[in-house]
Amino acid sequence: MTTPTHGSGQLDLLAPATPFPGPAGMMDLLGEWVAQGWLRALDRMLAAFLLEQDPTADARLLLAAALASHQLGRGHVCLDLQATLDNSRFVLSLPPDGETGTALPRLPSDVLEGLQADDWRRALDASRLVESIDGSQPGRAIDDGDHRRAASAEAARPLVLHGNRLYLRRYWRYEQQVQAGIEARLAGNAARREALPTAVLRDALEALFPPPKPARTLPDAAEAPAGPATDWQKLACALMAGTAFGVITGGPGTGKTTTVVKLLALLQSLALTGERPAALRIRLAAPTGKAAARLNESIAATVLQLDLDHLAHGETVRRHIPVEVTTLHRLLGSRPDSRQFRHHAGNPLALDVLVVDEASMIDLEMMAAVLAALPAHARLLMLGDKDQLASVEAGAVLGELCARARTAHYLPQTAEWLQRVSGQPVDPALTDAQGRPLDQAVAMLRHSYRFDARSGIGQLAEAVNAGQPQWVMAVLAQGHHDLATSWLAPEGIGAGPAQGIPGPSGYAPRTQASAGALARLAVEGGDWPGHAAKPGSPKGYRHYLTLLRDRQPDLDADDSAFDAWARQVLEAHAQFQILCALRRGPWGVEGLNLTIARELARQGLIPAAQGWYLGRPVLVTRNDYGLGLMNGDIGITLARPVAGQGGRLAWSPRVAFAAGDGSQGIRWVLPSRLQAVESVFALTVHKSQGSEFAHAAMIVPDALSPMLTRELIYTGITRAKSWFTLALAQRRADATLAARTAVLRTAVERRVQRSSGLGQPGDDRD
Repeated sequence: MTTPTHGSGQLDLLAPATPFPGPAGMMDLLGEWVAQGWLRALDRMLAAFLLEQDPTADARLLLAAALASHQLGRGHVCLDLQATLDNSRFVLSLPPDGETGTALPRLPSDVLEGLQADDWRRALDASRLVESIDGSQPGRAIDDGDHRRAASAEAARPLVLHGNRLYLRRYWRYEQQVQAGIEARLAGNAARREALPTAVLRDALEALFPPPKPARTLPDAAEAPAGPATDWQKLACALMAGTAFGVITGGPGTGKTTTVVKLLALLQSLALTGERPAALRIRLAAPTGKAAARLNESIAATVLQLDLDHLAHGETVRRHIPVEVTTLHRLLGSRPDSRQFRHHAGNPLALDVLVVDEASMIDLEMMAAVLAALPAHARLLMLGDKDQLASVEAGAVLGELCARARTAHYLPQTAEWLQRVSGQPVDPALTDAQGRPLDQAVAMLRHSYRFDARSGIGQLAEAVNAGQPQWVMAVLAQGHHDLATSWLAPEGIGAGPAQGIPGPSGYAPRTQASAGALARLAVEGGDWPGHAAKPGSPKGYRHYLTLLRDRQPDLDADDSAFDAWARQVLEAHAQFQILCALRRGPWGVEGLNLTIARELARQGLIPAAQGWYLGRPVLVTRNDYGLGLMNGDIGITLARPVAGQGGRLAWSPRVAFAAGDGSQGIRWVLPSRLQAVESVFALTVHKSQGSEFAHAAMIVPDALSPMLTRELIYTGITRAKSWFTLALAQRRADATLAARTAVLRTAVERRVQRSSGLGQPGDDRD
């Protein structure tokens, strides 16, 4: 859960506690919270529905139900009663610091003062609208009969109390089904590993991960880059070969895609070498269309480059590694206007292995549907960065499954088996005689091939992940070549003193009015002293717009020339992206997109700031299978020749998109056919997941928001491949450094800890 904090404004000037309201008073209070925007109307409607079903319902039940519903909208699977009592402010969408009204209703901290968890549980347990679960009832796979029975149970008892956690029944059912589905696939893993032919597995791993060639002797041996002591990619492939459910997690540049391609080659080789040789039916999927397209491109390229000369059935294996990636909705067969899918336990998918990439985006409901649709014999493999933002919908499935990944907790027998088949040492610190079955199916890639020890981006991401703001500030102050800091002061405030966090080469950026600083950030990419004249330097939006203007083919050029030009422009645009934490507000994407467009027009880089002007970058916001465009695809508005009256050629606007299938193709689309797009000079960090940019600049707003967490900051930083600019919005240009970085430091300390019982064994789920 995210715990918002507030300043010493009106929220702290609360009236003395008053008695707990009755049902009617509680409904009035919930209505006041809705009017303030702290609670959704939907949440109050649930409480009203429960009161209709049971006019004697306790006010504590109505409050708990409304808060449980509200928590779902914020990504939590349930309402944790004890956590609510410990810190009641997290359960409402309270305003950021300093944005309080003058006449505020009572807050949960007032209403719940003096209430104990045992008393609250007893009040819920006594209601005929609540079913109490003792934790001993296992979940089951979903079938059509389950849906009918669950609908009947939900109508009778729509709430489930499981220990200190209150669920809406549907989400309790999802959690139980996911837990049971994973546990069923983990059962018997020890026997499954021992049944694998050790010699064959070892030979296949050696073929896919040959020993590195001896490096040539350098004049100064101390300058030789140190490789990883353990080949975690090889170890991960060995671990996944012996489980029916597995997770591979790792940060950017750790080689997740390379690992999964080699893993699929390993599995196919083993299948073709067995007593009954037959190629496995493998499907690849991702939660979103953009993630699917990106994986499609990277998988296709990796399969072509894969060295299979020494692997048994090498070329046959290559032919049976799929390169086509689909969305999970398409894979399962979504039904219009329904939460159900065509594939389920009664109609399972026809496959042997399912690989799901970008698994951090998978919510609990989708995970339950995926597990239900898998045939009993099928293997499920998930890939993703456990530290990235969780799904928009309820649940943080990957994060919870990988909660113990960093310390592994491999059983001694698991570690011994891994070393025997892979030859890779397992650090004794990563073993645990009390390790859980799930621990034996999670592999964490620990070596970044993108960010070395000198990389400021890598160090900054690590410091943020550790939740240590002082470390973050120290990294920013070290003058790394790939990090810069920009200060965005409020409109109308002039330049302040030359104080701040040193940037590249010890440069101390000067606070500027937002018009100037934001213009430099958007047009040039910010302040990068010593870089501007160098080739391969960090770029802003001027780069792609200049290339668009200077490289445009002649009117009579052929299609291949326009395709090549479009590829150049798209690649240049991908060199830079501004990222925002929020959609709305002075530092949100909705306002910044227009502000940036106006600045680019003022400088003559685009002909207009609105409409379908040449150079306009657009983001697809909804899948369009007819056009072959996915939610998250980015295109650029260009001009192409079309035949007009009399056959004469004339310029006409078209939006160019990369084909997204691993080819170099371009998809040209008439603007009028794009029904769900928006300008994308600024992009939310959430929408950027699954993307990478040579240079990313992230704007941290000047006020705290529930959205500002460690995971969001980390995700924004790791979108950058070569350069990263941290743009800190300021309320006062003359504030102290501590005040100017307060929002950043607080965000780094706050984690998204979504209330859920997933990933906890047995009685721990209580």
